[in-house]
Amino acid sequence: MIITSKFLNIISAQAKESPRLRKNFNLHETLDSKVQRLFNAMEPGTVIPVQRHRNTAETLMLVRGQMKVVLYNDNKNIIEEAILSHESGNYGVHIPEGVWHCVEILEPGTVMFEVKEGPYEPLKPEDMME
Repeated sequence: MIITSKFLNIISAQAKESPRLRKNFNLHETLDSKVQRLFNAMEPGTVIPVQRHRNTAETLMLVRGQMKVVLYNDNKNIIEEAILSHESGNYGVHIPEGVWHCVEILEPGTVMFEVKEGPYEPLKPEDMME
């Protein structure tokens, strides 16, 4: 599979039409796969809770657009934040296992590539920060 602008435009258009303002395109075959690899097209206004993954690290790489990444400690204090964009020279983030984090989408048509260990586990209430 060649990753083209046409492909990114298609998943971005699907994100714009989605009530959640985002659309995943999974490269892994099943939710039980040992590695979860996916493109995540997101639009400004999509709601992504502050969350953690207790059993896996997560790597996010910006493909296009712009987004803010924020990491928190257990006391809800910001420990690191950055704008990811090609202009800033910040292209991605590696989030260690158990670290609270969130992203805010700053530009229409933003797409990131995400990798984490599987299988897929839905977020539990105790893994979302209020």
